[in-house]
Amino acid sequence: MLEMTFKALGEPTRLRILRLLADRELCVCDLEEILAINQPRISQHLKVLKQAGLVKERREAQRRICSFDREAFEQVFEEFNLYMKVPLNELPGFQDEYERMVNLDENTCEKKIRKKTSKKQ
Repeated sequence: MLEMTFKALGEPTRLRILRLLADRELCVCDLEEILAINQPRISQHLKVLKQAGLVKERREAQRRICSFDREAFEQVFEEFNLYMKVPLNELPGFQDEYERMVNLDENTCEKKIRKKTSKKQ
């Protein structure tokens, strides 16, 4: 879920939509007007935000009313904070990086710079 959330947050238009929805509920047509973006693009951005759990949507007759799910947002960042506190060697998928980091020579950068410099000469 964290990856999906951060991917959703990584797009400037989606961040703008979230910020607007944090201020108040808006329908899709309001977002179109405010952002000067067509309905299909707004809907696509909202779809990503809903899949990430950051936006809630309800229907009122023909209108889709969207709101920022502040509780879900706060939960994501609590999870992220916990994730960042787990020791690297205990995280699945980080064993190779952990081993390379533990075995990193403190002079690695200097060696690479010297190697590049000697190739140019």
